[in-house]
Amino acid sequence: MKKDFYWGTATSAHQIEGAWLEDGKGLNIWDTFSHTPGKITNNDHSEVACDHYHLFEQDIALMKTLGVNSYRFSIAWSRILPNGKGEVNPAGIDFYNRLIDGCLAVGITPFVTLYHWDLPLTLQMENDGWLGQVTVDAFTEYAQVCFDAFGDRVKHWITFNENWCTAVLGNGIGIFAPGRKSEDEPYVVAHNLLLAHGQAVQVFRKGNYPGQIGIANNCDWREPLTDTAEDREAAEKALVYFFGWLTDPVFFGDYPQIMREELGDRLPTFTPEQSAMLKGSTDFIGLNHYSTHYASKEKPLQNLTGAEEGNGGMMTDQNIYLSHSPDWPRTSMGWFVVPWGFRNMLNWIKARYGDCPIFVTENGCSVAADNKEEAVNDEFRADFITQYTHAMVQAVEEDGVNVHGYFCWSLMDNFEWCRGYNMRFGIVYCDFDSQERSPKTSYFRYSDIIKKHQNAIDKA
Repeated sequence: MKKDFYWGTATSAHQIEGAWLEDGKGLNIWDTFSHTPGKITNNDHSEVACDHYHLFEQDIALMKTLGVNSYRFSIAWSRILPNGKGEVNPAGIDFYNRLIDGCLAVGITPFVTLYHWDLPLTLQMENDGWLGQVTVDAFTEYAQVCFDAFGDRVKHWITFNENWCTAVLGNGIGIFAPGRKSEDEPYVVAHNLLLAHGQAVQVFRKGNYPGQIGIANNCDWREPLTDTAEDREAAEKALVYFFGWLTDPVFFGDYPQIMREELGDRLPTFTPEQSAMLKGSTDFIGLNHYSTHYASKEKPLQNLTGAEEGNGGMMTDQNIYLSHSPDWPRTSMGWFVVPWGFRNMLNWIKARYGDCPIFVTENGCSVAADNKEEAVNDEFRADFITQYTHAMVQAVEEDGVNVHGYFCWSLMDNFEWCRGYNMRFGIVYCDFDSQERSPKTSYFRYSDIIKKHQNAIDKA
C-alpha cells in the first residue's frame, strides 16, 4: 500500500454526539423521528448516545492508541446553524474546532462530512426538506460557513453521505427520517441533493480553499447469478441504479442513460448550466460498502441460492431479482459477508470512472451481543475486517485500483438509526448507561493490520 495511505475509522454526529439540546443546537429530523413512538427499535433515541460531545478527548485517545492516521466524522448542521440557515451558533463552531484541533494534535487527519442525514427540522417543516430548492440553497450557505470556520485545517471534505439512503429510505420506503413513502419522491430528493453538492463544490473551488472535496455513496456488489447475457445485464443494471444514479452526474453531468430511457419524465432533468456545474464536481470517490447479492433477470430457484431477497428500494423500476448463496455468512443485520464482492466493486468503479482516487469511507459489520463480555470478544468482526481489507489490498496491488484510504465503520457502538442500540457496529464497546468504552478484539486486530502494512512500507 502507498506510504500516504489513510487508515482510519468513521462515525457520524447524530449517532454518537448526544447533547441534543445543549449549547444552542437546533432540532433535526432524526431528533423528532426518534421521539415518534414506533419508529425506532425499543423506542430508542439519541439524546445522549455515546456522549461524544463531552467525551471526544477520550475518543481521540482511543484512536491514537489504535494507530489510525485519519478520522472521518460528520458535522451536525443544526449545531452550526440551529434553523438550517441564518444565525450561526458560536458554541457549535467551538466544539468542532476543539475536535479538529484535538485530532491534529495527535497526528490524526480529519475527514469531514457535511451531511450525514440530520437535516435541521426547520428546513423540513417549512420547506419540505430535500423536496425544495430552499434546502439546496441553505446547504450551500451552511457549507460556506464550515469552509470558512474549519477550512484552514480540514483538507478533506465530503459533501454528502449515502444520498441513496436519504432518497430511498427517507422518502421512498419511509423507514428513515423524515419517514415519507413515495415511488417518485426519491428521484426528486436525489436530484436536489446532487444540486446541493454541486453548489457547495462551486463555493469550495471559487473560494480557493485548500484540499479536496468529494461525495460518499453506498453500494453493495451485484454478481450475475449465471453467466448468461441476461443475468450479466441484470447485475450491471442493479449497480447503475444503485451507484451510477448518484455518481454518474458528478462525473458526466447527467444520470445513466438506462435510467433516462426507463424512467422517462419521472427522472428530473438538469439544465445545461446545472449539468456543467455537476460534471467533474468531485476530487475523489467515497465508497461505503457492506455486502453482496446475486442479481438475475428471472426469479431464482430458492434451493439454489437461498431465500429470495428484496431489491433495496426502487424494486419495480429495476425489474430484477436479488438472491444469495446459502453458504455466505450473515452479520446480525442480515448482510452477507462476501469479501470478493468488495474487490469486484472496487474494480467496477475503476472501470466506470477511470483512475479517480477512491476512499473506502465505510466498511464494517454488526455483531449481536447480549452483554459486554460477548461484545468485546468479536472474532466475527475481526475476521470480517481482516478479509475485507485483504480484498481491498488485492484490488490495489494486483488490479491497480486507485484506493487512497480505508475507514472502518465504526469507531464505537452507537445509535444505529431505526435499529436503535440493538445493532452494534463498533470496534470499541460502548456502555450506553455508564459511557464506559472498552476496545474489542476487532480493535486490536485492526491495529495489527495497520501496523503490518506500515512495517511493510518501512522495510521497502
